[in-house]
Amino acid sequence: MKLIVGLGNPGARYAGNRHNIGFMALDELARVHRPPSWRTRFQGEATGLDFAGDKLLLLKPQTFMNESGRAVAEAARFFKIATRDVIVFHDELDLAPGKLRVKLGGGNAGHNGLRSITAHIGNDYWRVRMGIGHPGDKALVHAYVLNDFGKAERPWVEDLCRACADHLALLVNGQDSAFLSKVHLELEARGHLDIRRPGEAG
Repeated sequence: MKLIVGLGNPGARYAGNRHNIGFMALDELARVHRPPSWRTRFQGEATGLDFAGDKLLLLKPQTFMNESGRAVAEAARFFKIATRDVIVFHDELDLAPGKLRVKLGGGNAGHNGLRSITAHIGNDYWRVRMGIGHPGDKALVHAYVLNDFGKAERPWVEDLCRACADHLALLVNGQDSAFLSKVHLELEARGHLDIRRPGEAG
C-alpha cells in the first residue's frame, strides 16, 4: 500500500490559496480515478483506491499545514505503510509555475508541512514539488502563499493537477522520471511552462 498525501490548510477560507495546491492535486486525482467518497479519518479526509496493481490511501490532513505530520503518521501507522511508500504533493516556491520535481528525502526548504511530516515519520518519503513561483522578496512569501491563485494562473494549475492525475500510475510504480517527462510535455504543449515568475520583466 502507498499513502498519497496532499498538503494544504482546511476550510473554505484557504481553498484557493497557492499553499493548497497539494489539496488541489488530490482532489483532481479523486475526480479522475473515482475512489469512494472522502471520509473523516486520521485527522484528515481520506479515501482508498485499488490502482495500478497497488492499493492507495489518499489523505488530505485537516490539522493545518504546520501539523500535517500528525495525520500522516497516524495513517501510516494504522496501515503499516513504510516511509518510502509515502508520496507528498506540495507547493514549491523555488520552482517556476507549473514545473515539477520528484525527490526522495532531502531538505524541507522552510516548508512547514514537510517539516512536520519529517518530525513524525522521518525524512525518507517522496516529495512531488509543485512549482508556484516566488514573489521575488522573502518578506512577501507569507502573503503570497496564503493568497489565492490569480485568474490568469488557474489554467496552468488545473492542467498541472490533471496531468499528475493522468500519469499517476508512473509515479506509483516508481517511474518518477517518466512521470515528470509526461507531465512537463503536457504543460509545454498547452503553453504553460514559459510562464514568468511574479515580478519578472516581460
